[in-house]
Amino acid sequence: MKKATLISIAVTTTFYMLCGCMGYAAFGDAAPGNLLTGFGFYNPYWLIDIANAAIVIHLVGAYQVFSQPIFAFVEKEVTQRWPHIEREFKIPIPGFSPYKLKVFRLVLRTVFVVLTTVISMLLPFFNDIVGVIGALGFWPLTVYFPMEMYISQKKIPKWSNRWISLKIFSVACLIVSVVAAVGSVAGVLLDLKKYKPFHSNY
Repeated sequence: MKKATLISIAVTTTFYMLCGCMGYAAFGDAAPGNLLTGFGFYNPYWLIDIANAAIVIHLVGAYQVFSQPIFAFVEKEVTQRWPHIEREFKIPIPGFSPYKLKVFRLVLRTVFVVLTTVISMLLPFFNDIVGVIGALGFWPLTVYFPMEMYISQKKIPKWSNRWISLKIFSVACLIVSVVAAVGSVAGVLLDLKKYKPFHSNY
């Protein structure tokens, strides 16, 4: 797990930093959110199709991972208050054991997907929204909690050189997250000035 986390964060950070720094160095503030299609050119089509497929695969997986705790929490709370709501139906499947269908689970997850889809359609400025979410999630999930767990697990004494170094790194990452969040929120506010619901060309 440690090796997988290290590789994934290193690859992601390298890729994002290269795109961000090279885009800004080449175009400054006029750098488009999507470097492949932001200039109005859609050739080569196959490259854009591969990039779009990669985004879909990435977001479908992330959506499932991040949604499961929400589903589990809501289902647990609701079934504790109203135990009879968790009614189960068995659907016979020839050659297999019957499929157990929980109606509340089906309705909850369907409504959740529909609501999130409608909200995403209402917010066409994808890059700035992802920037806000990424900035808010980066420091606590990627830096603070793992670092605190590491300090606790390794029993690193307070005010030791390693403890001070880790805390300085954590504060530096917090500052980067705050600056990124402020920039992304500013982008969202600028987008809202020219925003029309359900229009891709806002």
